[in-house]
Parts: sequence; C-alpha cells; structure tokens
Amino acid sequence: MSTSTKFAGFALGLVALFGVALGIGALVGSPESDTEPHGAAPEPVAQPGPGGLTDTAGGYTLALEDPIVDAGRDTALRFRIEDSAGRPVTQYTPNHEKDLHLIVVRRDTTGYQHLHPTLGAAGTWSTPVDLDRAGDYRVFADFVAADGQPFTLGTDLRVAGRYAPQPLPAPAVTATAGEYTVELGGTVAAGRSTDVTLTVSRDGAPVTDLQPYLGAYGHLVALRAADLGYLHVHPAGHPGDGTTPAGPGVTFAVTAPGAGDYRLYFEFRHAGAVHRAEFTVPVETAGPGSDDAQPAPAPTEHSHGH
Repeated sequence: MSTSTKFAGFALGLVALFGVALGIGALVGSPESDTEPHGAAPEPVAQPGPGGLTDTAGGYTLALEDPIVDAGRDTALRFRIEDSAGRPVTQYTPNHEKDLHLIVVRRDTTGYQHLHPTLGAAGTWSTPVDLDRAGDYRVFADFVAADGQPFTLGTDLRVAGRYAPQPLPAPAVTATAGEYTVELGGTVAAGRSTDVTLTVSRDGAPVTDLQPYLGAYGHLVALRAADLGYLHVHPAGHPGDGTTPAGPGVTFAVTAPGAGDYRLYFEFRHAGAVHRAEFTVPVETAGPGSDDAQPAPAPTEHSHGH
C-alpha cells in the first residue's frame, strides 16, 4: 500500500479519540453512547430514550417529532433539543457560522446529507431532507450550547418502505465530485497525531482558489461503517488568516484510535457551489509489539474536533 493510502494502527476503545487540528474529540459508535460533548474529556455514556429513538447526554436530548416517516424526496424533518427539564433549547452559540449542523446518513453509509435547519420561535428545528430511499438512518445534531459547551447528539430515524442496503464501496485514494477529483494522502497511526491531506483538482489542474465554506476551506466527517461512530473535524488554519492557502490541499491533523472500515465525507466550496468527495478507508489494528499498539476500549458513537 502506498504512503498516501496508509491508515494503520487504530485500536478500538471505550472512548476512541480522534485528535484533530484545533481540538480533541471522542469518537462515538453505538446508539447507546453517541452524545458526549466533543472537544472535552469523555462524560458518562448516554442512554437512549424510549424505543432507542432519543439520545441524551449532559442534560440535553435530541427528540425527533416523527421518528418513523414515509420515504420522500423532501420530507419535513422536525426535532427539538431539550434540556434536562424537557424544555426546548432556543439559545445556542454559533459554531462555524451556524447554530446547529445536522448530519443525516443511512446505516449503510449512503444518503449522506449535511444540513442547516431553521429554528422556530418555540424551539423546534425544521428542514427538508431527501429520504427517497427507505431504511434505518442515523441523525446527528452538532451544536454548541449557550454556555459554550459543544455537543453532538444522535438518534435513529426509520424510513418506511422496501430497504435495499448497499455494499460499502471499495477503498480508493481518489474520489470524484462532479468535475473535481480529490486525492486522499497521508499516514494515520494510533496514539500520535499525523496529517491527512485532501487535494482538489479540476480537469487535471490543481484548484488554488477554494472558497470559504462555514468558516473553513474544508470539512470532514468520518463514520465507522460498523456502527456509524461519528467524527466531524475542521482543518488547521482559517481563510484570510494570511498563512492558510486556498488549496489545492486541505489538511487535517488526526490521531487514530480504532480499527475498522471508515467512510469519509469531505466537503469543499468552489465556483460558488459546495462539493463532496467520499472515501472508504480501511483501518488496521497495530501489530503485536508495535509502538502504536493500544488497549481496545469499547466504541462510543460521536465526536467533534476542530
């Protein structure tokens, strides 16, 4: 395997941590535990609500208005973030230009969507979602509370209809996003921070004029295929800081903690539109005697880093 394709030395853990450029988050895996605050030390494992359709941590709960819906291209998804008393939360701290980031993905890792819902006066968020394909989905609400504490809450969404799960795409170091090609480069090792760079080209020419998208030149979400363990990271540097180039490469610092197949979703903005490239990355456990070998904690489900 070439240098650009190495993703080695992950070890599964109770709190699988992905260290990233501006913070350290906890990777989350099972529906029972995907709601720790990101960028902080792990908190007690969260427990799902009735039917496993609502998840709670740190006094906050993600509650879908309709956790079972019919398939449709523009399905109205409505939900609330509730406090420990069951009251809807209406005050947030903007994070990367939005009060809340919503990630929706089917459990076979298809149908990925990164959305920014609208908050109503009564505290209910709403957004249209493309749920044309039936199946079980995972919904992640990524936000920073009014007191500055960041959270990612996850819950299940079931879309009625005939479910035809898709196999995980084969690993590759390049992916296309329309007329763009993105190359994945870098080596990730357990227990130490290494750089992962996604390099964007168009018609064979490097793209050197990426446009800011939500305050950065790129965003990366990683999902562990086995359990949809979640990680949302942002790259080093900021547009306009005088040192961060606008492409062609966007670099993320990652400390790898767990083995398994991962699906990576890289978003960038160019020519006035947001584009997404997707990768499958197999991550192997470090061999016996390796400096990167780690004890295997049980998986948790969410994380967020900057």
